[in-house]
Amino acid sequence: MTTTFQTQPLTIGNVSIGFPVVQAALSGYSDLPMRVIARRHGASYTVCEVMLDQFLVALSKRQKTKHFLEIDPDEPPVGGQLMGAEPEQFSAGAMKLVEAGFDIIDVNFGCPVKKVLGRCRGGFHLSQPSVAIEILRRTRDIVPDHIPVTVKMRRGMDDTAESRDSFFEILDGAMDAGLAAATVHGRTVKQRYNGPSRWEFLTDVKQYVGDRLKILGSGDLFSAADCMRMLQQTGIDGVTVARGAIGNPWIFFQAQALAKGDALPPPPTLHEQARVIQEHVELCERTYTPERALILMRKHCIKYSQSHPNHEAVRQDLARVRERTEFDAALERHYGSDGPGRYVPDDYHRKEAE
Repeated sequence: MTTTFQTQPLTIGNVSIGFPVVQAALSGYSDLPMRVIARRHGASYTVCEVMLDQFLVALSKRQKTKHFLEIDPDEPPVGGQLMGAEPEQFSAGAMKLVEAGFDIIDVNFGCPVKKVLGRCRGGFHLSQPSVAIEILRRTRDIVPDHIPVTVKMRRGMDDTAESRDSFFEILDGAMDAGLAAATVHGRTVKQRYNGPSRWEFLTDVKQYVGDRLKILGSGDLFSAADCMRMLQQTGIDGVTVARGAIGNPWIFFQAQALAKGDALPPPPTLHEQARVIQEHVELCERTYTPERALILMRKHCIKYSQSHPNHEAVRQDLARVRERTEFDAALERHYGSDGPGRYVPDDYHRKEAE
C-alpha cells in the first residue's frame, strides 16, 4: 500500500509532537521500556500507563515504585495519564506527574474495565458530566500554564441520546477549561473492546470543535494502513495506537513510510525482531531488576511472537522462560537463523477481544 494523503505535524498546546501517529497509554504495558522502544521506532509521542490519583499522592521514591514516574532522557515529549474519582485528589495526583517531569497531563475518562467503573473512575465519569467537568477544571487550574492538559474519552457510556449529549457536554467543558486536546475512542464504555470502533463519530467530533481543540482518534488501529485511513477519513489531528503497538513498534515507522508516499516496508526480519526483543529485555532489567524483567516480558513476548512465521511455538517457548539463560536459548532457537518475518494478521487483535 502507498498513500498520497498529506499528514500535518501535530502540536498539543505548546508541545511540538511532529508526526501525528503516537503511542497511547496502555495499562500494564506502556512503562518506560515500551515507551523507549516505541520512540526508537518512530513514535513521536508516548503516554505512560494510567496511574490512580490515590496511588500517585502516596507514591514514594522507594526502589520498588520509583519506576512509575521514571522518564528516560531521550523520551520527551511524554505524557502522564491519571485516573480517579474525586476532583480534589485528582488535581493533587496531576501535580505528582508535573513534578516527575511529564510534558503533558492526560485525564482518563475512557477506561471500560468493570472494577474501574465500579469505583466511579475512568469511563464512569462520562455518566456524570458535572463531576467530569469539575475534574478537568481543577486539573487545568493546578497544572502550570505551560504544561498542556488533555483528556481521553469514549464516545459515551452507551448508544443512547443521553450518553451522546453527556459526551458533548463534557467536551464543551474541556474547551471552556482550557484543555489542549481530547483523545476519543470510537467505542462506548459498554462495548469495551467488542464490535467495531465508529470512526464516523470522530468526524462528527472534529467538525463540532473545529480549531478550538485538537482531536486524536483511537480504536481499531492495528496496522500502519489503519492509522493513515483514520486520519484521512475523519479529518482529526492525530491517532493514538494502543493494542496495535504491543509487540509491534514497527507500526510507527511503517506509518511514516506510508505518509511519505512510499510503499509499506516489509515486516521486520527475524534478526531485526530479535534485536528489538533483546533491547526491550535490557531496558526492563535496568528499569526493574533482572529477576522481574523476564516475568514482565512474558506478556510482551506473546505479542512479539506474532511477527514470527512459527508464532505459536515461539509464543509457548518465550512465555515459559524463568532465567536469562533460558530466554537467550529460546531466542537463539527461534531467531538465530535470519529470515523474513510476517505482518501481524489483521484479525489477531479482533479475535482477542471476542
